[in-house]
Amino acid sequence: MKKRIVSFVIVFMFSCNFAFTQVLETVTLPDPQKTGGMPLFEALNLRQSQRDYTSRELDMQTVSNLLWAAFGINRDDGKRTAPTARDWREFDIYVVKADGWYVYDAEEHVLLKKSSEDRREYAGRQDFVHTAPLTLIYVADYDRMTGASDEIRDFYSATDVGFISQNVYLFCASEGLGTCVLGQVDRDIMREVFRLRPGQRIILSQTMGYPE
Repeated sequence: MKKRIVSFVIVFMFSCNFAFTQVLETVTLPDPQKTGGMPLFEALNLRQSQRDYTSRELDMQTVSNLLWAAFGINRDDGKRTAPTARDWREFDIYVVKADGWYVYDAEEHVLLKKSSEDRREYAGRQDFVHTAPLTLIYVADYDRMTGASDEIRDFYSATDVGFISQNVYLFCASEGLGTCVLGQVDRDIMREVFRLRPGQRIILSQTMGYPE
């Protein structure tokens, strides 16, 4: 009887882990373009939140540049375009589009496709999120934030996501894209839909596209 229980637990744990880690496809992104763009002060002057988008999709070069600007690697030691406390690099960026949802792997600069289902309706409560071409979900992995209390993890994950989302705002201003950061999201449903582990926390979403 004990053996059967142990076997069941092992199978159950393996099944759960598989659900969290399953990758349907690895999408190689074009190399990010790290030069050019709008001067900083012009981008700051144009930075704003936008809630009306056309249905035009972002091409893969733009997606590549966007993700690198948000939280890509910009140094040989693996450090990122946005700072994180104690160099935890605790954020994963989930990319939600009409053709499915993905996780950005900054080290390989690829998208890991997790599902082919359109899950945009779960990326935010506002109607415009459900039809926007792309939404980023910022997920903090508390398991990477070693040696810290939950209070410290809450504080620094909130601080660090501010740096990332502002990078996205400035990128969008430079590229003629609209964007809007979202704090009012249904985190419980999103946790199930995007198959998060217990140690992961959804902090914010950020929608973007070409403005109407």
